[in-house]
Amino acid sequence: MKKIFFVAALALISSGLMAQFTGAGLQAAGLTCAMCTKAINKALEKLSFIGSVEPDIKTSTFNISFKPGAEVDFDQLKKAVEDAGFSVAKLTVTGKFAPVSIQNDAHVVIDGKTFHFLGVKAQTLEGERSLVLVDKDYLSAREFKKYSAASKMSCVQSGRAGACCTKDGITANTRIYHVTI
Repeated sequence: MKKIFFVAALALISSGLMAQFTGAGLQAAGLTCAMCTKAINKALEKLSFIGSVEPDIKTSTFNISFKPGAEVDFDQLKKAVEDAGFSVAKLTVTGKFAPVSIQNDAHVVIDGKTFHFLGVKAQTLEGERSLVLVDKDYLSAREFKKYSAASKMSCVQSGRAGACCTKDGITANTRIYHVTI
């Protein structure tokens, strides 16, 4: 029995920092009518990790719930919107975090995804928190320029780990999501 407990404890410790992403708020750009909203709604519902989608036509937003325990892919959300003929104006993701220490202009691996925090104070994420994706294709050019100026690391422009990130133990060309709180 002690052996099983030890193995379980070791697995929990070595699994890295954890978060379960539970939902998202996605604002789309380029919508002109209810049919546009319907096209995006249908595209999002086809994704395997989507539990439900509730559109708000007036604000061009979609409140998305993820299936519990599902592997969430933020780039697939963006691709679904683009495949429907539109673009993402803003994406905010909500998750339940185990204690995760973050600081400005630093990389953190959470649940197998690499996040680069920009414009934040050093803090610990715990419980339910929301992160705003500030990658190039997830907000306006003006907002991206503001966030990208906050770091000299090349990954901000490319969304991929380069020489700047491999010193942090991140494999070259790893997808890096740039986020703020």
